[in-house]
Amino acid sequence: MSLSHFDSDGQAHMVDVSDKAHTSRSATAIGHVVMTAETLAYVTQGTAKKGDVLGIARIAGITGAKKTSDLIPLCHPLPVTKVALDLVPDADLPGVRITATVKTTGQTGVEMEALTAVSTAALTVYDMLKAVQKSMSIGGIELTHKSGGKSGTYEAAP
Repeated sequence: MSLSHFDSDGQAHMVDVSDKAHTSRSATAIGHVVMTAETLAYVTQGTAKKGDVLGIARIAGITGAKKTSDLIPLCHPLPVTKVALDLVPDADLPGVRITATVKTTGQTGVEMEALTAVSTAALTVYDMLKAVQKSMSIGGIELTHKSGGKSGTYEAAP
């Protein structure tokens, strides 16, 4: 199998999608931020000094999805038609679970946009709470679903 971002000489390039059909495409990614129960209390009680942790992280994730092609060099700029983020406090983690779904109608998929949305939201949660706990960890970022395009539907194993 060859990688589409490299030409026959092994040089990186942006894939030519001009001959691909415009189709409805979507992708969902997940991730989490692990913290102490005490730090999570700042989120659930709304007492973080910087404000609404989950609300700000949601907006950051939406912005991240829209700016993906500015951050990932070979991504195409896409007309993103929907970005939805769910940030859920989880006492069992303890921390915040993040899910992002991104949609478009276009010639290439939105997997990178969904992954970037989760990453940006997770980094924002960290930024909002780093004064309380610097040892938080970000992890579990993965694509769980993608649909549309030539390769069809992908569902991650449960």
